[in-house]
Amino acid sequence: MTLPADAELLERHRKVLPDWLALYYDEPIEIVHASGRHVTDSRGRTYLDFFAGILTNAIGYGVAEISDAVRGQLDTGVVHTSTLYLIRKQVELAEQIAELSGIPDAKVFFTNSGTEANETALMLATQHRRSNQVLALRNSYHGRAFATIGITGNRGWSASSLSPLKVSYVHGGYRYRGPFSGYTDADYIAACVEDLRDVLQTTTAGDVAAMIVEPIQGVGGFNVPPDGMLAAFKEVLDEHGILLISDEVQTGWGRTGEHFWGIDAHGVTPDAMTFAKGLGNGLAIGGVIARPELMDCLRANSISTFGGNPMATAGAKATLDYLLDHDLQGNAAKQGDRVIGGLRELADRYDVIGDVRGKGLMIGVELVEPGAGHEPSPPAAGIVLEQTRERGLLVGKGGLHGNVVRLAPPMTLTDEETEDALEILGAAIATAQEELSR
Repeated sequence: MTLPADAELLERHRKVLPDWLALYYDEPIEIVHASGRHVTDSRGRTYLDFFAGILTNAIGYGVAEISDAVRGQLDTGVVHTSTLYLIRKQVELAEQIAELSGIPDAKVFFTNSGTEANETALMLATQHRRSNQVLALRNSYHGRAFATIGITGNRGWSASSLSPLKVSYVHGGYRYRGPFSGYTDADYIAACVEDLRDVLQTTTAGDVAAMIVEPIQGVGGFNVPPDGMLAAFKEVLDEHGILLISDEVQTGWGRTGEHFWGIDAHGVTPDAMTFAKGLGNGLAIGGVIARPELMDCLRANSISTFGGNPMATAGAKATLDYLLDHDLQGNAAKQGDRVIGGLRELADRYDVIGDVRGKGLMIGVELVEPGAGHEPSPPAAGIVLEQTRERGLLVGKGGLHGNVVRLAPPMTLTDEETEDALEILGAAIATAQEELSR
C-alpha cells in the first residue's frame, strides 16, 4: 500500500531521527510554502501561523528586503569565511545591537542559536567570577546543551541531572501556581526577594557567579513576573557581586510591545543579554551582549566557525532594519492588546481557561479542567492544538504541565488576521470545554 506523502515522510522520520524529537499534531504536517503570516502544507492546506517557528519568523515569510539581502550575499560567492577574517555585516550588526542594548560600551559575540548563546554567557560569567555556582528561576528553560540543561528548572525539559554547574533555583518564574500565587505584585516581589536571600544563605557557598533569567518564561508557558521584580533581585545580587544575565532569546527585538528587551520592564540593565530566534527571521543566528570586562575575560584562544557568518548577518541586519523601520514593536503592542483582550472575553465564558497572560505578541493561555478550579488540563491544550489546526491556525503548546497554549505570531500581524485568529481560538476553546465537560 502506498502511504500519503505526509505519512510516508513521518515513517521515514521515525526511522532515522531520535524518538525524543517532538512533533506537533496527531498527523504531523510538512510546511512547503509560506507568504506573509501564512504557511501551506504538502497537502495544499494554508494556515495562519501564530507560532512563527517558535517565535523565530518574527517578520513573517517572503519579506523582499530580507530575501534580497540574502541573495545579495549569495551573489558574492561568499557564504562562509569563519571569524578568522573580518566580516563587514557582522561588524555593522554588532554595532547596531550594542547600541540598542543599553549596556555601556557593550561588546557582542555571535553564535548559531540561543542554546549556544546561553552556554557562552555561562562560560563568561563563571570564568569572570571564578565560580561554577549559578542561580536560575524555577520553571526555567535556557536550551538543550549540557550547561543549559543543567540550569533548566522544568523536569519535562531536563534530560540529565549531570551538569558542569552548581545550580540553585529561586521562586519568581511561575506566578499562576505555587506558594505565592494570589499575592499582590508588591507582596509577590517581596516574597521572591526573601526567597532569593534564603537560597543564597542555605544552598550556595556564597561566591555565586551569576543569576540567569527569562524576563518572560517561554517554554515554561509565557509566565510574566511583576514589573520591577528583576530590579529587586539585582539589588540583592549587587550586594554579593553576582552578575545578572537576561535571556532575551524569546523576549527580544520588541516582541513584548512595551519595550525592546524584556528586561526593560524591570528598569534595570543586566551585565549580559543573550539573543537568537527573531533576529534571523529563520536564519540561524544568536549571540551574547556583555560589558567589555565580562566579554573580554577569557584567557584562551577561541573562534566561531559559523557564528556571525556572512549569510546570517546579512539577513539579520536586514531583519533588524525592517523591524525598526516599520515600528513592529508598536504593532506588537497594538495587536497583542487585541488578542489578550479577546482571550479574556473568552475566559469569562469558558472556565476551561484558567489564565490569560503575556505582553505584546507573546501570549499564554493556561487551560484547566472545567469546574475543577486550577487543576491543569493537558488534554484541553491538546484539543485546542488539534482544533485550531483543523480550522486553519497554527499555535504552540508548553508550560510546566503541558497545558498552556502559546501564541507568538509574526510581528507584522494585521488587524484582519488578529480577528481571524480570535474567531478560530474561540471555536477551538469551546470544543475543548464541551468535550471535557461530558
